[in-house]
Amino acid sequence: MIKFKKSSLTSHPFILLFISILSVSISSIMIKFSDTPTSVAGMYRLFISVIILLPFIPWKMFRSLDMNKKDWSIVILAGLFLGLHFLFWMESLVYTSVASSMVLLSLQPLFVMIGSYFLFKEQANLFTVFCLVAALFGSILIAWGDIGISKEALIGDGLSLIGTIFVSAYLLAGQKVSRKMDANVYSIFVFFIGGIVMLIYNLFNNYSLVEYNSSEWTYFLLLAIIPTIFGQCIFNLLLKSIGATTVSVGIIGEPVLAIILAYLLLGEKISLFQFLGGMMTLFGMGMYFWSKSLKYNVQN
Repeated sequence: MIKFKKSSLTSHPFILLFISILSVSISSIMIKFSDTPTSVAGMYRLFISVIILLPFIPWKMFRSLDMNKKDWSIVILAGLFLGLHFLFWMESLVYTSVASSMVLLSLQPLFVMIGSYFLFKEQANLFTVFCLVAALFGSILIAWGDIGISKEALIGDGLSLIGTIFVSAYLLAGQKVSRKMDANVYSIFVFFIGGIVMLIYNLFNNYSLVEYNSSEWTYFLLLAIIPTIFGQCIFNLLLKSIGATTVSVGIIGEPVLAIILAYLLLGEKISLFQFLGGMMTLFGMGMYFWSKSLKYNVQN
């Protein structure tokens, strides 16, 4: 179970956010290395995470949940959104590059900011909007390299965009119930529901569920531990303290890290557009967190 003492260094939300972003950025590289159907890998990624987390959750936490039907419906929706996110985003990596697929995730803050305004009445100031516009412009520059290259690349970008919309809805749903449910308990429920979504998809497409060698099972385990438990679980933990918008802005750094890792490990070239866009993305993200860190230090 992911839980930190208030006095520890890692209790600072932005340090936790960096750890989670670094963890999830590795997932795209791992997916590229495997020939397993992405929906099968995503399914086991979620189910194995549930198995790892369960022993660390006291059963009294499940019995003491003060949740009404509306709250449970939001949790179920969040699990559906997470499963659909993995289904579309992981499949996008089959058609397009890590850089282009990942960078479209940078649109999350835009979708989450709009959703936060309507759901939580959160209003963004002009400086926040400026930071998001800078990051969005960087995303457009990076994705520009795929336009006109191939039909497959555009299909992959489209799948990634759909996956981004679903993960934005997932973050908003998580913030909605974050004050009523422990983050680790919430993670177990949404991971299990998301895994069921992908299981149904795999059965419908007649994908093999068990006929994989030991290296693939190791790959499933690593997907569960690194990008899911140390990535998605920490995101869920942070929803209560810093909110969905700030978490989603942090995820902007994921594409940039993924581009660097893809260059180092997969030999994918970094174009001029991707380089300039990555710098612009980092600039927007850096300015945003600089302002947030000042506010956090004043409050603490």
